[in-house]
Amino acid sequence: MTEIPSWGAVAVSGLLVVVAVAIASWQRLGISRDMLVASLRAFVQLLAVGAVLAWLFRNAGIAGALLWIAIMTVVAANESRTRGRGMPRAFVSSLLGIGLGTLLTLGVLVAGGVISTEPQVLVPIGGMVVSGAMQAASLTLSSLRRSAVDDRPAVEAALSLGLGPREAFARQLRSAVRTALVPAVDSTKIVGLISLPGTMTGLIIAGVEPLEAIRYQIIVMYMLLAAWAVSSLVTARAAERWLFDDAERLVRV
Repeated sequence: MTEIPSWGAVAVSGLLVVVAVAIASWQRLGISRDMLVASLRAFVQLLAVGAVLAWLFRNAGIAGALLWIAIMTVVAANESRTRGRGMPRAFVSSLLGIGLGTLLTLGVLVAGGVISTEPQVLVPIGGMVVSGAMQAASLTLSSLRRSAVDDRPAVEAALSLGLGPREAFARQLRSAVRTALVPAVDSTKIVGLISLPGTMTGLIIAGVEPLEAIRYQIIVMYMLLAAWAVSSLVTARAAERWLFDDAERLVRV
């Protein structure tokens, strides 16, 4: 079994941050301070989350695990809405997409006996699902926002010809969902060929046999693909609903 890195090892890894900041400063990229702040913020956030999870795993049970996943979902939706800045009810759209994507994915895994409901299993898996669903919602909102601005003349022309909002905006919605799914599909296609994914790598480092680690990674890839698909579609449909007013006119974004 591989030894867990000490805090001294963590300190040594901090030299890599110094290297990254030095490169940014040398090239005058203007992000040296941001990189340093991000690294320190990540350190503090992970310490705080680690302490909370340690308590959660010991005391909270399944109710606490579900509450934590719900909090992650709300935070993810709030972050995702920034990608659709100017879109009506972007937060609600992303919350619906991320929430339903997470609920369906975790529901299937739990109902099928793939994962247990123990907090130390449910919370990390839920975090991966929420993260994937958030990325899908963000890409979807970003694409829809761009389409609502760039394709406005075409959509309004379709509406003037008698088409309903859903028909007039169908091409843009399909394009947004397709754009959101491309990263998930690409990563699924090349998994194991170009790089070993995080779950599999972590398990192998921890001493798990590669063929056993692969089973976990397959489950992770499949659950993320489902979460991305559900989240992107639900987010797109919800956002589409609020892109048109009661008179079926495309609102200004």
